[in-house]
Amino acid sequence: MNIILLGPPGAGKGTQSSLLVEQRGMRQLSTGDMLRAAVKAETPVGLEAKAVMERGELVSDAIVSALIDDELAAMSAETGAIFDGYPRTAAQAVSLDELLAKHGRKLDHVIELDVDEEALVDRVTGRFTCANCGEGYHDRHKQPEVAGACDKCGSTEFKRRKDDNEETVRTRMAEYRAKTAPILPHYEKSGIVRRVDGMAAIDDVTRAIAKVLDS
Repeated sequence: MNIILLGPPGAGKGTQSSLLVEQRGMRQLSTGDMLRAAVKAETPVGLEAKAVMERGELVSDAIVSALIDDELAAMSAETGAIFDGYPRTAAQAVSLDELLAKHGRKLDHVIELDVDEEALVDRVTGRFTCANCGEGYHDRHKQPEVAGACDKCGSTEFKRRKDDNEETVRTRMAEYRAKTAPILPHYEKSGIVRRVDGMAAIDDVTRAIAKVLDS
């Protein structure tokens, strides 16, 4: 099974992708991660991408397609793929269709984690983590059981991401809408777009995604 999981930063896309990898043995194909790995491994595509980035230019669609081509070629036919951060344009969506067909695959579902912007602002701006073990907390929804001490490791040091502020969240939302607007019509024509309530509890979102995948 091959899917695209869509959702703005803070919608829980990373959490759900990790669960799909863990529970269903799927492979998360993040263009950013693939690019860094290819550059580090000095593959032909990685060397080409490195040269482009060193010139201060954006990596082309052709290079990204080549990265995905390599990854799909290396994957077993039984392993499903979760596409993360790609496609972002109508042209990339067409390219992905062609790449999947080349490897005897097809896109089964495009799942969008639907979020309420105001609720997402509250979710993101209120979150903080233990500086020692990374356990996550929230100002309103999940405070440590003992004030000032991590439930998991007992550390008294906590941290917040500098970009977890209202202005940044709203900017991310606008960027997300701009990037997804061109590709959704492409997939809606095929009838494979499904929307899940991304503001629900994690387990409820997981069950909703499973229902789509198993339908």
